[in-house]
Amino acid sequence: MEITLTNSNDADALEFPWGAIKWLCNDQIDPEAEMTFGVVYINAGEGNPTHYHPNCEELIYVLSGECDHKLGDEVIPLRPGMMLRIPRNVKHNAVNTGWQPVTMIICYSDADRQTVFED
Repeated sequence: MEITLTNSNDADALEFPWGAIKWLCNDQIDPEAEMTFGVVYINAGEGNPTHYHPNCEELIYVLSGECDHKLGDEVIPLRPGMMLRIPRNVKHNAVNTGWQPVTMIICYSDADRQTVFED
């Protein structure tokens, strides 16, 4: 049996002007993986760009902080303990509405998560 074991304390962060992502499982970390899994944070007052995933759905679970997640024309306020499923091809983005970073676990149904950013 082959397993994947990663530690977010040891993972490299991909830094962005709005926050950062640490990938803990995907096809680059484990070629046998069937999903993508990571931790993301968005800085206070910031938001990630509008985007969608053509090859997978996304699950978001809020660990701390708060944000508004926009899916199409709908805005969904998210708080700690809440989970949101975003279907494939749905344009979305999150904006931190609190004073501290919002930290979320993110999971995708494909190990080779594809992301298309809106122009």
